[in-house]
Amino acid sequence: MTETTMTIREMCEAFEVTPRTLRFYESKELLAPIRQGQKRLFTKRDRARLKLILRGKRFGFSLEEIRQLLDLYYVGDQQHTQLKRTVEIARERLSDMERQRDELTTAIEELKEQLNWGEKMVAASQGEQKAAE
Repeated sequence: MTETTMTIREMCEAFEVTPRTLRFYESKELLAPIRQGQKRLFTKRDRARLKLILRGKRFGFSLEEIRQLLDLYYVGDQQHTQLKRTVEIARERLSDMERQRDELTTAIEELKEQLNWGEKMVAASQGEQKAAE
């Protein structure tokens, strides 16, 4: 491995992704490795972009949102537009995640109540069966 480029295998090991994942991101024009025949060489830029892609995916950003944010890097305003849009999307995503968490918390509490009721019903039913024997 050179300091400036990495092979697909090295990228996979460094970022714990599959070659298929890297080829997919390349096909979506999120990554643009140097092509030498069948060989792909990923630059420092590709590594930085992959890191951002993976972080965005972990936070639930769509690939289209990630693409738009990556493209804003080149607007030429010292990444002000990119950072501003990233904050906007992140706030929306955080709001969605908090809403989902609240819904999940409610569902968990309801399920616990139903389980408690069900366990009581099973115990009562077993008591009735033993009494009938």
